[in-house]
Amino acid sequence: MENFVVSARKYRPQEFDTVVGQSHITDTLEHAIEENQLAQALLFCGPRGVGKTTCARILARKINEKDGSTSEDGFAYNIFELDAASNNSVEDIRDLTDQVRFAPQVGKYKIYIIDEVHMLSSAAFNAFLKTLEEPPAHAIFILATTEKHKIIPTILSRCQIYDFKRITIEDIQNHLKNIADKEGITYEDDALYLIAQKADGALRDALSIFDRLSTFTQKNITLAKAAEVLNILDYDQYLNIVDIAFENRISDVLFAFNEIVKKGFDPHIFIAGLGNHFRDLMMAQNPVTLSLIEVGEKTKAKFAEQSKKWNAQQLIDAIEICNHADINYKNSKNPRLTVEIALMQVSSITANGTDVKKKSI
Repeated sequence: MENFVVSARKYRPQEFDTVVGQSHITDTLEHAIEENQLAQALLFCGPRGVGKTTCARILARKINEKDGSTSEDGFAYNIFELDAASNNSVEDIRDLTDQVRFAPQVGKYKIYIIDEVHMLSSAAFNAFLKTLEEPPAHAIFILATTEKHKIIPTILSRCQIYDFKRITIEDIQNHLKNIADKEGITYEDDALYLIAQKADGALRDALSIFDRLSTFTQKNITLAKAAEVLNILDYDQYLNIVDIAFENRISDVLFAFNEIVKKGFDPHIFIAGLGNHFRDLMMAQNPVTLSLIEVGEKTKAKFAEQSKKWNAQQLIDAIEICNHADINYKNSKNPRLTVEIALMQVSSITANGTDVKKKSI
């Protein structure tokens, strides 16, 4: 049995042009290397899983390649990685500063990558200050952190700061498509969109979910299976409930809601999601705002179709009803009843001559 390598490691970018969604940083770094304008202390900030450590490693290797300090088989000399989470004492930093003083035996630069730099103790930060302010000509420091606010201002002022952004849903989705094609995995576009949405801008999280789903579905990732594994209410469930509500079938709406609760979904998450669904239907009524709906293309078409049944005022009423239920859910003595009353009100919106009360429940 071969060792399984997770996608986040197997497809870790080796060149700047394969880094996903950070072109504003990778282009700057490439130009800095070409024009020999690279700062001696760089700080990479941003949320987890967006490519900070990956870019630091690529940059270190590129510097090595430029000054000829790589071996024939591609091994890069003079790159030192330090994990500040486990080496955060003042002694660790003193060892580092002692080592920095010596020039490299091969090549021009020694590159030090310090990951999770915000974990350094205040004494360690202070011990590092002087070296960072006046580094030897042969030393380049690349610091990486997820929590920039924890780094003392005197360190920040000595670094050239690069802010990594959350990766967009479309960029993550396209990256997952490329990997799925390489791995021979069949997929539904909307399923990959749901994974990208759940990852919340972190590509590593998306790849982790993708691996789990490809195993669970035996390399056939569908929207229904993705929603099941991620414990997310499928868009079709909301589409179905809204169709029933439009027809004023109160008993059927309450039965459908009960089935959702029996599957283990939180009623509070359900009613908040229903309010969001009505909001999306409102956006779907106008081609200009259609792009504001964060769902896949097939689901977007379903939303546009369903939105034709409702007029704008009915959707506003439905959003208000769901919003009131969402706000009052936690304060209610009987939270489930709060949701059920909201569903009954929503199911009465389209009834002729019915005046729906949109007061706090």
